[in-house]
Amino acid sequence: MPAAIDTTTPTRSAPGWRGPAMLLTIVAGALLLRQADPNAPGSLLPPCAFEWLTGLYCPGCGATRALHALAHGDPARALAMNPLLVLSLPAIALMLARVAGWLPASWQPLTWRLSDARPWAVVIIAYAITRNLPWAPFSWLAPGGIH
Repeated sequence: MPAAIDTTTPTRSAPGWRGPAMLLTIVAGALLLRQADPNAPGSLLPPCAFEWLTGLYCPGCGATRALHALAHGDPARALAMNPLLVLSLPAIALMLARVAGWLPASWQPLTWRLSDARPWAVVIIAYAITRNLPWAPFSWLAPGGIH
């Protein structure tokens, strides 16, 4: 009879290729965003299909433009494009570092809480609704809402 597996504590596997692959992907994305301007007509980067179909902003609308602004060192413009994404980047970085195996064990409880999808779902749905309301301060959440 095989031994019982303790599922109460997460096992930590060797990061292997995940960390370098994620880092390479992030660097490649940053280089692409340094070169391709999503604000330019006919850009290599596509516009939001949800906005095109519905006329409403999805939670990700403005994310490419926000990351483009960050790649160019303009955090104020990035916040104007997609404040939720910009404010979430530290949490996203921590979760990616956990997946890559780059965090000490003492950080694991925090990253496990951050990776719980339920609070993120509530925040993202609320953000999607409020950024489409036509009056201030909610209209400031739309891409380019605060100049």
